[in-house]
Parts: sequence; structure tokens; C-alpha cells
Amino acid sequence: MTGSTRQSGTGDRAGAPPRNTGCYVYGILPEDVEISEDAVGVGDPPARVTIVRHGEIGALISDVDVDRPLGRAQDLVAHERLLDEVAAEVPVLPLRFGAVMTTPEAVVEELLAPHHDSFAAALKQMEGRTQYVLKARYAEQPVLLEVLTENAEAKALRERIRQLPEEVTRNERIRLGELITQIIAAKREADTRAVVERFESCTVGTVVRDPSHERDAAHVAFLVENDRAADFERAVGELRSEWGDRVDVRLLGPMAPYDFVTT
Repeated sequence: MTGSTRQSGTGDRAGAPPRNTGCYVYGILPEDVEISEDAVGVGDPPARVTIVRHGEIGALISDVDVDRPLGRAQDLVAHERLLDEVAAEVPVLPLRFGAVMTTPEAVVEELLAPHHDSFAAALKQMEGRTQYVLKARYAEQPVLLEVLTENAEAKALRERIRQLPEEVTRNERIRLGELITQIIAAKREADTRAVVERFESCTVGTVVRDPSHERDAAHVAFLVENDRAADFERAVGELRSEWGDRVDVRLLGPMAPYDFVTT
């Protein structure tokens, strides 16, 4: 990233009441990084992003109006977009969404200085690595067919429900729903384990995420060496082909290493 200049505050707009301004912190990165002048982050309008430095590390920051609640979807998108763009070029340790301190000086004194050595070590560990997230979801009809084919009780319940009026099969419907949930959970566990084992050879870290949907087949974050990214993406393509119409496979990334940094 190029074209960096420092900005440590904003003046009040003409005719506008004074703003209660804080310092939003996005993440930690090496001190020798420069960021383009058009980089923006959270806020309405989006605030310009700068870097405050200390020793071998720096922090991505911007002004934020603390009287305006953070939490809008566009704020989260701006937070992640900035970090992902940075992570595509240099190592970065992302902070949780919504981290606000009082001033850039406080960022140095309370965040960068006390944790300098551990941040610097973590950045070296992340050098040349980025995160990908694999989201796989069972297609509704194929997985339901699998459940009914593989489980005799589920098949019998389905036949009974189809043959009788809805008002007299309430218990059967409840039991069938429970069975389907349990069986899909077992399939998810097995398929997630298979996914993790499949990519061990081309990744350096794995975090299994909680399911985000009842039909999730796998939801896994991987830490990938940049020079192995093509191999990893090729392996994901092979998995997608093997699973075919049974599972919808999405790959998100490269992105900042959210699942591999606890800041």
C-alpha cells in the first residue's frame, strides 16, 4: 500500500456542533507499511484511515463519532473490507469489530507499547499467510432423500405422515423433525472431519466454526501459505466436483486471519 500521510484528528465542520470523537482501531500491522490516502473505514461518511506507529508495529485507525452507535451492517462491512484488503498485501492482526479508544496517543500507550513484543511475534508468524473460509451446505432434497433411505424409522414416519391427515400426525411430525436434525448433525460431523483431513497437507492451521445453518455440511476456517493458495483452491474445486449436487460449496477469501488471532 502506498501514498501514506499521517492524520491525527479532524476539525469541526463549519457551522456544525462539536463532535465527540474517538479513535477506532482496526488491527495491528508492521510499522513499515504505508496506506493509500483514499483508504476509508467506518462512519457516515466513511472516515479516512491512517496508521499510528510504535517500534516495529503500527495500528490502523480512524476518527469515529462516539455519539453515533456502531453496529450497522455497513460498519461491519467497512471494517472487514479494510482488513481484508490490507491482508492481501501484508500481515495484519485484526481487532474485534467495534474497538474504540480515546486518542491515537492512547492507542500507542495502552495497546501498542504494552503488547509490542507479542504483537510483533504474531505478525512474523502470519507473514505470507492468509485465511480462507469454506462453507458447505447440504442441498435440501438430496440430504432428505439420504435420511429417508438410510434410516428405517424416518422412512416409516414419512410414509405415515403422507397417508394420514395433518391433525392426527403431530407427534410423528415432531419425531421426524428430531430424527432429521440428529442425522444431519452426524453427517455434518463426519463430513467436517473429512474436510479437515483432506486439506491438512496444503494448510497450516484449521478452525472448525459453529454451524451457521441447520443444513451446514462443514464450516471451516483455514490458514494458508500464500504460495500454496493455488493448490488449496484447486483442492476445493476437486471437493466441489466430488460432492456435486449433494452439497453447495462456497470458498471465501483470501481474508484477514480472524479465526487465528485473539486480540
